[in-house]
Formats: sequence, structure tokens, C-alpha cells
Amino acid sequence: MGATYETEAKGNGWGRTRDAYDGTEVGGVETLRLGHDVRFVLAAVGGGAVRVGRIVASHHLRHLETIAINCDERVQSHDVYDRRVCLGWDGSAEDTGGSPLVAAQHARAAEPALERLFDGATFVTVIASLGGGAGTGALPFVLEAAARHSEFLTAFVVKPFTAEGDRRSTADRAIARLHFVDPFVEKQQRRAATLKVLDNETFARGHPRAAFGELNATYAEIIRTQIEQDYLLPVEAALEARRLAQAVDTGFGPRNGGGLVPPLPGMSPLAGAHRPSAPPLAAAPAFMADFASDAEVTFEVVPDRARPSL
Repeated sequence: MGATYETEAKGNGWGRTRDAYDGTEVGGVETLRLGHDVRFVLAAVGGGAVRVGRIVASHHLRHLETIAINCDERVQSHDVYDRRVCLGWDGSAEDTGGSPLVAAQHARAAEPALERLFDGATFVTVIASLGGGAGTGALPFVLEAAARHSEFLTAFVVKPFTAEGDRRSTADRAIARLHFVDPFVEKQQRRAATLKVLDNETFARGHPRAAFGELNATYAEIIRTQIEQDYLLPVEAALEARRLAQAVDTGFGPRNGGGLVPPLPGMSPLAGAHRPSAPPLAAAPAFMADFASDAEVTFEVVPDRARPSL
């Protein structure tokens, strides 16, 4: 069957900088570091998903780790990803022959490697292309590992066109089987995970003149927007509020021109009435509320933004 081959993680924005959001000391207070203590991960599973994820990865979102997972050794050529994982790699160009069963066998054998990928992850987004071999067969194992280790999990699955016949039927069965991935289902019940369906047929009906290449770009924009606006930006804001509150508690304000700003005149460093509220990380479900649904979700494109439509 061969062994799973994984590239070494390469450096990017999530491991390179330390500032007010990821590790600066202010008045003796050190905040959590984004990309270290709080990890954001995007995992693309299957050939089609890897192509969509490649577009997201090309934006180089700060703090975001990107992983490509496939059963085709050519996944190693996608160096825009931080990590590339070839399941069952044995030197052949097409290892599954399009069989979800073979891909599932490779993914099962690679479970320890998948567990390592998501160990310590906080926010995970998974995208999988269904109907073929790798995405269909490996997705349950990827979701299980991600659900075990992450705090919050969003899964996007891509359904083939109706004209693709058996591939679309295979995708429907694969989606139904995800209800048996216990760690993922348990997370859904706690409103910490959700499943979204990106349907090629729905896109085609809504955009009959769109070029095929626009499909991947549209899905990539949907996923990029979700990661940035529902994970990265709210968490950065929450940690900054916590940092400022901690600075006030210790009698120091934020950095200003390299120095520390003392409390405002008349404000006691320990005066509770003057302390801003510091949202704890446990408040994160508040900005996950819009994504806590088992409903199949399709999308339409509006000017300058990809917006979900239930």
C-alpha cells in the first residue's frame, strides 16, 4: 500500500512575527500568540479541493496554516501550501485509481499522521471535493482527526455537477456517511462544528455564462471570507481587548512610540469600574453562531463579496 509522505512545515506569517497580537509583553502581561497558542488551520482534501485551497493559500492570510492532502504524489508540487501530505505514497502517479475505498484504506493507515497535523489546532476549516477517490475516501478520517483536536471546525464539501452522474451519487452517499463520524457529530451538537455543501449544479444554474475557472475562484472566496471574518478578525479583536484590559489592571496602557502609557489621570489601576471588559476565548462560540447548522448551504455571489444563502 505504501507509506504516507508528508513535507516539512515551511515558515509563513503564522510562525514568523511577534507583536501586540502574538506575544508582546505589556506591563509584565503576555498575551496568547496567534499562530502558536491559538492555531488556525485550513486543510484541503482531494484534487479539486486542493485546487480551491491553493487559491486561498495564495492570499497568505496571516496566522493561517495551510495543508494539502491527496493520494496523488503530484500534491507535492503545490508549494504554496505550508504542508503537503500524500496518503499511501509509493511513487505512483495515481494511487487510488479513483476508488474511495482505496483512499479510505490509505487514510486509515495514516491516522497517526493526521492526528499530528491537527494536534493543538484551535480553529480548523476543511474543504473536500467529493465524487472521486481521495476526497471521498479520506474525508471521514480527516474530519475525525480535526474534530478530536480542534475547538471549532467548519467543513466545506463540493458536490459534482448532475451531468457527472455516478460521481454526484457517490458524493451524496459520502455526505450521508459523515453523520457516522462521531467526534464531528458531537461537535455539531455542541454548536462547535458545521457542514456546508458547495453544489456545482446550483452554481451553474445561478451563473449559466460563468467560465468553469470561476467556480474554484468563487468557492475560494467564500472560504477565505469565512476564515478571515469569522475566525481571524474576531479572535484578534478579542485578544486585543484582553491585552488592553490586562494592561489597565497592571497600571500600564498599550505601547505608544516604544514607551508604556500610564493610566489616565484619576483612574486607579485596580479600579474595577474603569476596567474594560476582556472577552475570554471561551466566548468564541458567539461568532460561530451563524455556522452552527446541519443544513446544506449553497452560495450566490454578490458584488465584492461572496455571501451564504440558506
